[in-house]
Order: sequence, then C-alpha cells, then structure tokens
Amino acid sequence: MKALVYRGPGLKALEERPKPVLLKPGDAIVKMVKTTICGTDLHILKGDVPTCAPGRILGHEGVGIVDAVDAGVTAFRPGDRVLISCISACGKCDYCRRGMYSHCTTGGWILGNGIDGTQAEYVRIPHADTSLYPIPPGADEEALVMLSDILPTGFECGVLNGKVAPGSTVAIVGAGPIGLATLLTAQLYSPAQIIVIDLDDNRLAVAQRFGATQTINSKDGNAAEKVKTLTAGIGVDAAIEAVGIPATFLLCQELVAPGGIIANIGVHGQKADLHLERLWSQNIAITTRLVDTVSTPMLLKTVQSNKIDPTRLITHRFALDQILDAYDTFARAAETHALKVIITS
Repeated sequence: MKALVYRGPGLKALEERPKPVLLKPGDAIVKMVKTTICGTDLHILKGDVPTCAPGRILGHEGVGIVDAVDAGVTAFRPGDRVLISCISACGKCDYCRRGMYSHCTTGGWILGNGIDGTQAEYVRIPHADTSLYPIPPGADEEALVMLSDILPTGFECGVLNGKVAPGSTVAIVGAGPIGLATLLTAQLYSPAQIIVIDLDDNRLAVAQRFGATQTINSKDGNAAEKVKTLTAGIGVDAAIEAVGIPATFLLCQELVAPGGIIANIGVHGQKADLHLERLWSQNIAITTRLVDTVSTPMLLKTVQSNKIDPTRLITHRFALDQILDAYDTFARAAETHALKVIITS
C-alpha cells in the first residue's frame, strides 16, 4: 500500500508499505477513504515530537471503511463506514475511566506517533470499539474528517478549558485551522467578544467571516494594547493560545484579565517564559491539555444538525499519490491560503 512516511526531521517520503494486519485483541483494520494533515504533523517534521520515530507512517485523522476486525470487536463489522478518533482509548484503565482518554495506558495519541497512522491506504486501529465512531447515513464525510481531531481539540483544549461562557470576552491567538475551529465552537457559548489575533490578513478575513467580533494583525507588536482598548482596559476572560511558539504564549500573558484563564492548545517544541513576577497576584489559571475526544459524540450531533459547518475549514483537495504536494501546500499556508486539506485514498 502507499503511505506517507516520516524519515527524520525535515524528511518525508511516499513509500510502498505492507498492508497492516490484526495484531492485538480489539484491533480493526480500516481502509482509508479520506484523511488530512494536521499542524502536529508539521511539528513532527520539525523534530518537535521525539516520541515519533523515523520510519513512522504519519496521520491521526480520517474516515474509512472497516476491512477486518479481531474477534474481540463487537461494535463494528467489515463494511462499516467509520470516523477515526485521533485518540485511541481502551475505555477501562484509570485514565479512561476519568475521561482522560489522551492518557490511556495502552492508547492515547499513538496513531501517527507511537504506531503507524492514517496517511496511507490502510491503518490498524487499536481498541476499535472505543476508538471508532459509526458514520450516520448521508453524513458529509469531509465534514467528519474535521471531527477526528481539530474540532474536539479546539473545543476541549480552548473553549472548555478556557471556560468560555455567555457574555465573556475571548482572545484567540492564532487564526490557523485550530484557532478557527476554536472560533467556530466558542460561539456555542455566546461570548460577548471573540477577538482573533494573527499575522496573516487572509486568515483574519476568514476569522471575520467565521464570526470573530474583532480581528487584530499583530505585526506591529501592539496587539496587547489593542485588546486592552477593546476591553475597557481590562483584558480578556479567556486567552487561548493556538500556535505553539514562545511569542504567542507571552502574548496571552499580556492579554489575560485578572481572574482569567490562559488556555494553551499549541504544540510547543521549545521552552516558553512564564512571567510570574507580573502574574502571581492576578488570580489567573493556566491550562494545558491533549485532546481527549470526550466531546466527539456531542460535536457529531452538532455537525449533523448543521449548528456547525466544519467544511468551511477545507480549502484544498488532493489524491493520496499527491500527498507530498498536499504537505507543501499546507506548509506554505501564507502563500497558498491553505487551511485544511482533504486527501482521498
């Protein structure tokens, strides 16, 4: 089968690999139909994720058709169309029982990281009964690809951790795909202001179309002052970091109001400063999280009822044998205006 393989920092290749086989009780083999590229895949290629070793097939998102199941799988049969969760969960360990599926002792974020992932013609899914979701008849499969990771990540790590509430003020730092997914799901809670900050005017224009109340280009270094002006000099109740670099984490510290929350979503590959000399007395909280996908069933219903349209995030489409072009397009988003790309097997 064809598969996109990580070859070490800065290196990747489309290769021929053996089709995966059932290895453990609860496994399923899924024939991929559609997948996508995540910003986390770019972090892997930069060398920011040491748990991902060279030789790994990348990808942790997508929809497909069940090809084979272990005898222990009871919820799915060959031929079933399924949504693949980016998080594999046994449903039985202590972390899973606490709803922290991302820290499952035999799962978590392993697809495209600890085991081979979804940017291939076939993928092995551990704990299939609790890591796959049936696709409702007539569902838009491209929309559901956004439910593998990006929508629950923005919602859980940004909106829920940031305690977005009716009438609250929110700043989303970063208008890439994950920031825009956070923007879409934040509106479920009717905050009074959602201010989106980025360096890219095109992405800020998209954010405005998606429902941002204000947008700020931070090129001039005055984003914090502009946010303070928009919030009567106070700052925001929720400062959501959706990039994963030191500068954006620092900006969130400058934006947050007393009693507010800094909710980190971004994947950080280097240390970031925390200015406790300024923040120690401000009653703020800082949250971190790897998505648990506990919200996936709710978001699936929300998408099915047309309350959220995640297909608005899709800008480009490629075949699997064009995946190197897809990576190039996704990595040069400032030039290509790419948000999410769909890759069809």
